[in-house]
Amino acid sequence: MYRARLVLALALALSLTGGIAWALESDRDQPIQLAADYADIDESKGVSIYRGDVDLRQGTMRLRADVVTVYHADRKPKRMVAEGGPVKFQQQSADGPVRGEARRAEYEVNTENLVLIGDAMVVQGQDSMRSDRIVYDRVRSVVKAGAAAQGQQRVRISIQPPSD
Repeated sequence: MYRARLVLALALALSLTGGIAWALESDRDQPIQLAADYADIDESKGVSIYRGDVDLRQGTMRLRADVVTVYHADRKPKRMVAEGGPVKFQQQSADGPVRGEARRAEYEVNTENLVLIGDAMVVQGQDSMRSDRIVYDRVRSVVKAGAAAQGQQRVRISIQPPSD
């Protein structure tokens, strides 16, 4: 049960590409809204950079970062990197709100890997996972943290007993 909730939590950041099944179904059909102090979009290089209190929303999903860089080809995102002090995200799931943060979040569209780097944490309800590095492979439904994810810190997981 905890693994399913953790997968839901990590998957929320993937909703930007419309390929997520665990987030609220209605979110991926919603428009993406982005606000930033600065935007530098270079179609010839396939890079879009948004800086300064970046606030990205789609349905119930919200991502806040200092800088978001999107690498794209043929106007389709291929890779997204969010950096901040920290990057924060939240989304409503079928099991309740999910939130997380890290100093850096990287998402590869083709491999569907999400990597949270630096003081990474994912929280749903009172359950949480923390480490310096958390990797979620959406295709294989595999979560790795700490040394298993090439991190340096131990993994800290807190699971509350179910309430009746």
